[in-house]
Amino acid sequence: MAFPLRRRTLLRLLLLAAFVLFIRLLVFSPSSPASNLTGSFYTSDPLEIQKQGVLDLVTREKSLDARKHKFLQARLGRDEREDLFSSVVNDGLEDYWNRFQKPYMLGAESSHMDSQSVLSSIEQLLTLNGWVAALCPTLSRPFGQNKYEDAYEDLVREGHLYFIGMVIHSADHFLVDQLAVIVQLAKRLGTSKVFVSMLDYDSSDSTSTLTDLCEAVLTLLGIPFRIRRVAGMTVSEAAAYYPLEEAHARNLALEPLYELKEKRNIKFHRVIWLKGFTCPNDILETIKISAANQAAMVCGMDWAEHNGFFIFSDRWRTRDINGDQFRQSKSSSLDSSSLTSVPPREKSAAQRYSQHLPFQVFCCESGSHVVDPEQSYYEGISYRAGTDFHNATTPNDKVERGPDAPCLDSTQAWFCRDLWVAKAREGIKDFDAELDGAEPLTTKNRRAVERRAPAPAPAEEDLSPRQAAADPQVVDADANAGSDYDASDLPLADPPPAEDPRLSIPNGVFLPARIMVNPRCVTTYAGVSHTQLALDLFGPPDREDRNEAGNVKDVLEDWEGAPETFVCQEQQ
Repeated sequence: MAFPLRRRTLLRLLLLAAFVLFIRLLVFSPSSPASNLTGSFYTSDPLEIQKQGVLDLVTREKSLDARKHKFLQARLGRDEREDLFSSVVNDGLEDYWNRFQKPYMLGAESSHMDSQSVLSSIEQLLTLNGWVAALCPTLSRPFGQNKYEDAYEDLVREGHLYFIGMVIHSADHFLVDQLAVIVQLAKRLGTSKVFVSMLDYDSSDSTSTLTDLCEAVLTLLGIPFRIRRVAGMTVSEAAAYYPLEEAHARNLALEPLYELKEKRNIKFHRVIWLKGFTCPNDILETIKISAANQAAMVCGMDWAEHNGFFIFSDRWRTRDINGDQFRQSKSSSLDSSSLTSVPPREKSAAQRYSQHLPFQVFCCESGSHVVDPEQSYYEGISYRAGTDFHNATTPNDKVERGPDAPCLDSTQAWFCRDLWVAKAREGIKDFDAELDGAEPLTTKNRRAVERRAPAPAPAEEDLSPRQAAADPQVVDADANAGSDYDASDLPLADPPPAEDPRLSIPNGVFLPARIMVNPRCVTTYAGVSHTQLALDLFGPPDREDRNEAGNVKDVLEDWEGAPETFVCQEQQ
């Protein structure tokens, strides 16, 4: 009697499976009105990220499988303007396809060879190194970054998702190496664990052609992406004001991040902003430092070549924890016995920099950097800029700005201040909850409130640049020297007005925003010798600084609060 019972059970299971398959094919076919429920088929616009469907909800799928969901690979705003040779090129492509490629792919005797060619191409692409990035494994780095290849295997095991953002404006000399870095990251982390958002912002060089190459490579490798080209802002939209353009472009590049969260409930562990030339291992290490410190943002350091040596660049985006600009230091400044020659001015940051350790700052974005979206983008913080700007090139038209007028600072400075304000509000909520009889104030928040006592008057040798400016006897030739042509500093203004007595709560008692600089993550530009820069910063290749205790020193234990005042670096 057992055999008929077992046979009936098996028959019922087969009938149930056939019924489920029939319902799926009937209800969720591509032509069915209900097909938009699944997210597995196209709707009216195949370039839009589709909402999470019924089957996705049942299976709780949170993957970035571009081969299953075609909408995860999209190209928007392709530059298809006709030129002198457009017809010649198109005719040649069509002729080659019809006479050679198509018969070869469809022929029974050669189709398997074509598949093998595709697989070989994919294998070759996964070893893509680029021009400059090919030298990354040979460069000197502290803490055995290249020697210990298993140092980042834990990132792979964790299975987190990473969003790679890029804003490209006539920067074709970067793009090939940046593509190589993306491919290397995808090879280490997994092609379904990264999403690439490239924004071509009104480029006038060969960027549009190279983004075609990026599209082909990413499509072949199965890496999710959105490549988008947009026109520049019009004069009425303030195209002459760079911070506003930058904020506009950054927010456009982040649109897929928000869409994937809203439509498919997919959240990313970290957002990686690629700038200039950065080695893959530097980015992986910065991700680990960001996670270990639960940091809102961790930045690399940007070095530019100048008269045969290298100087720290992008100082207009970087402030130490006292709110002061970094020095325009040489990459070989560590050879000096004095810490007053290294980029950060604040003493503890200078000491950690000299040991190649990450240090806390008030604001940064010098080169490639990693942002925690849970503390920023998912909390409603986006990029913005001052709106009461004035075009200084207009003749005979002067505008007087009051001392309390908002900063016309860089977009990144606004972003950093928003991070500090958001963190301060978080601490206030915890404190109010304790006063209302809710859960007690956490140890971390209580330390932030009780930690900081009024600081004594600084000694004369420890004066900051803004204090030195008020004392004519103290001269610092590099106190306000710019490093970028488009961000040169203005002369120091009058001392800030006296603090309003109503503002009785100092900034230092609020929870700190965890913003750090990782000096071991180096970003450079075209023409820079990575080898010489690595030797300047880290010494000869046989140097070994690895901390066998698991790089415990990379974790910052004491976090400072925000500075009370700082001088805006106004953008002309």
